[in-house]
Amino acid sequence: MSLQSVRQFFAENAPDIDIIELNQSTATVALAAAAHNVEPGQIAKTLSLKIKDQVVLVVAKGDARLDNKKLKTVFGAKARMLSSDEVVIWTGHPVGGVCPFGLENPLTVYCDISLKQYEEVLPAAGATHSAVRISPTRMAELTAAHWVDVCQ
Repeated sequence: MSLQSVRQFFAENAPDIDIIELNQSTATVALAAAAHNVEPGQIAKTLSLKIKDQVVLVVAKGDARLDNKKLKTVFGAKARMLSSDEVVIWTGHPVGGVCPFGLENPLTVYCDISLKQYEEVLPAAGATHSAVRISPTRMAELTAAHWVDVCQ
């Protein structure tokens, strides 16, 4: 179902982008980088955070770490990661397949500036074995994302 919602998202918003489905899991940055033969940083990981009463998604390069001080400065409050159950409820995607496309609920998306160093990144596509190749700028445009600096 999650992969299907991502398929529908791209069919409606960017039919030129193909979803890549592999036989092996790409649920972690290391697995995804090896499977797609790219640097770990090119894997665009989508983090589900709760800040005050709002759930948001932050997409960052795969080998980046969130900086709690920067997060608090940008969002005005401390952030916490959602549990895996909460992730599925809010995004409709399983952990390891979370992406900013085809979401179960409308969520605000933020892209960390760490992604801008790459011409192409690979976010998941709603399943632990799927991804898309996309420029960070296009991903931000398609998801109405805001650019932020929240990683170390």
